[in-house]
Amino acid sequence: MLHGIDVSAFQSSSYDTDGLSFVFIKATEGHSYVNPRLAAQTKTGRDAGLVVGFYHFLWPGNLTAQAEYFVRHAPERAGEILAVDWETTGDGTHASHAEKDSFIRKVKALRPNNRVILYTNRNYWLTVDTTSYTGDGLWIADYVSAGHPRIKAHWLFHQYTSDPHDKDVAGFADKAALKAWASKKG
Repeated sequence: MLHGIDVSAFQSSSYDTDGLSFVFIKATEGHSYVNPRLAAQTKTGRDAGLVVGFYHFLWPGNLTAQAEYFVRHAPERAGEILAVDWETTGDGTHASHAEKDSFIRKVKALRPNNRVILYTNRNYWLTVDTTSYTGDGLWIADYVSAGHPRIKAHWLFHQYTSDPHDKDVAGFADKAALKAWASKKG
């Protein structure tokens, strides 16, 4: 299994990359927030040779505006991954499964050369999602043993802990396979 992390403005711009193959960086939220450390965190991941991904924290409503905002601010490079973070918002609401699906499709249309995946937690996957639409793949959060999320669906990435920060594994044979998949060659 490949190891990676996900970072946001809560983490340092010069996060430790030792032993990592990939990093997901929070880019945007809703249609008004951009991670102030986005550029520096992107540089750290790219300089370390990691496969880099960016995620957008989805709010209900204004799906087209949110998708356009995300692709406008997420750095654009072939072989990098885009993800929608679908969970409960700060005010206790969440985008519907139809809104999540619409957002993924819009981002895929706006960035046809990038893989677009869904990030969600086990509870949402099992009880809120009714379509199981993940775009190009599923990144599941379930805080159990790395690589053993408690779902039956095929997953590509598994966030297995948030202590001391969000840690993930990827279900690829090696970094070359991950790079090929992210570049749409695998």
